Amino acid sequence: MTLTYDQRTPLAFTLDPAVDPALRDGILDLWTDVSDAGGAVGFVPPVTREAIRPELVRHLVAMAEGRARLLVGHDEEGRVAATAFLTFNSHRLMTHWLWLYTVMVHPRHQGRGYGRDLLAAAADAARGFDGIEAIRLTCRGGLGLERFYASCGYKEVGRVPGAIRVAPDDHRDDVIMLLPLT
Repeated sequence: MTLTYDQRTPLAFTLDPAVDPALRDGILDLWTDVSDAGGAVGFVPPVTREAIRPELVRHLVAMAEGRARLLVGHDEEGRVAATAFLTFNSHRLMTHWLWLYTVMVHPRHQGRGYGRDLLAAAADAARGFDGIEAIRLTCRGGLGLERFYASCGYKEVGRVPGAIRVAPDDHRDDVIMLLPLT
């Protein structure tokens, strides 16, 4: 069968997968490849897996402590193709919403709608968490990410000009986005 431009194999999403060496390494590879392709996920290219590893460990510790949940999408070959970490607020007045961190789709899958699928799966997961009414995330300005998130239902609710220093002479806005779930 020949696939046409509007057909694609969907990613298989799993919430709270067992974290084994293969998953850990798959996330490291994904994060490295996304960063090296210019993705705004906390690093600037070039980056190594070893530079990313401590940040992944922080996410894994938050998961072990029950402060974060992992959503992972695998492609048709079983490779890690997308991730998002859903992180709960510890402040007693803000427990009704959570943060979405490290939203990534592998560059080889860009432009296929998998980013929308990932955000929809994250929203579905969050709706299943007791008391969660909204998702917040931040994104790096200057890349059009706020337009993408807006097209997925998120609303820009704040912006800190020049808060992200990508390079000594390259400052970007930190854009705060919100998705109400109710």
